[in-house]
Amino acid sequence: MAKTFVTQQEDVQREWFVVDATGKTLGRLATRVAHLLRGKHKPVYSPSVDTGDFVIVVNAEKIHVTGRKMDQKMYYQHSGYPGGLRETSLRKMLQRHPTHAVEHAVRGMLPKNRLGRRMLKKLKVYAGPDHPHEAQQPKELELN
Repeated sequence: MAKTFVTQQEDVQREWFVVDATGKTLGRLATRVAHLLRGKHKPVYSPSVDTGDFVIVVNAEKIHVTGRKMDQKMYYQHSGYPGGLRETSLRKMLQRHPTHAVEHAVRGMLPKNRLGRRMLKKLKVYAGPDHPHEAQQPKELELN
């Protein structure tokens, strides 16, 4: 009789990947990164266990979007006070905080619970081409 394999946290082997965001479409980049963070590319994937890998995104300031999203896509935040709603366009977001746009897009594609928050901690986003994770020997990942 065959036993059912259940993934445990100690069974997970984590890798490090580097993704260059230069010229990549924001949504397509975010879906691929979220896929890696969740671990869906591994045969030991389980929805209730964090089986994902670490992902480093470099050159986040050079992402591409289609259409007129640079001016029409808005990010909202509320202070909690009456009239405290602020909106920021994608163009201003990339000027002020280039990493926030990628982090926000990936966060929306992960589970909205403790597991999703743990997965998001494995995402490292940098505006320029340099990152401090050379000691982990990350693999270069080319997205089509």
